[in-house]
Amino acid sequence: MTWITLKTTGTRWEADLMHQILTAHQIPSRVLNQGIAPHFGCSTPAVLQVRAQDQWTALLLLSPVEEEEGADGWEFS
Repeated sequence: MTWITLKTTGTRWEADLMHQILTAHQIPSRVLNQGIAPHFGCSTPAVLQVRAQDQWTALLLLSPVEEEEGADGWEFS
């Protein structure tokens, strides 16, 4: 099975949150620590990896929602 790095985060909890979102949609993923753990309770950088065939589905699930202009009923002129 080929794993690719989808995202690199500055903190482990960010990668864990994205991992939970993908798991809820039944997309296999894993989180790997990157580097040495710093002192004083700071989090470590981490990478989120998915299988190559799930790359685009995972990117769509983790991307921000795009809103259409005027979708909320307000129009600016």
